[in-house]
Amino acid sequence: MYKKIIVALGLDHGHGEAAMDMARLMQSSGGEILAVHVVEPVSGFASYYLPDDHEEQVRKQTLSAMAERVGPAKDAELVILHGHPGVILSEYAKSIEADCIVVGSHKTELNRFLLGSTAARVVRHAHCAVHVLR
Repeated sequence: MYKKIIVALGLDHGHGEAAMDMARLMQSSGGEILAVHVVEPVSGFASYYLPDDHEEQVRKQTLSAMAERVGPAKDAELVILHGHPGVILSEYAKSIEADCIVVGSHKTELNRFLLGSTAARVVRHAHCAVHVLR
């Protein structure tokens, strides 16, 4: 179905494995999957209190957590982006000409009526198909 699929791995939510399974089902023969996590910016005043190697520590921990979510198949390229997830995911998808984004929607109190803010923003702004996992 899709040649280039982005799977948004929000590591603070539990959708990673289900999202990867969905992407694998939708992947065309010869297609590729990019497992993406977006690291949000640290507030300016807070960054003052972080150790000098904080960014490197975050990168290592993020890659490890992403690899765990992708699983033993290792059939996805791991990509770490920086910024606000809803904006960055849509921009990245357009820049690499992705044809599908798989994103999870976290559960809110009104989970039957609302998407998470990242999923909602991606749905509104992405140039390609978006599959939302509840």
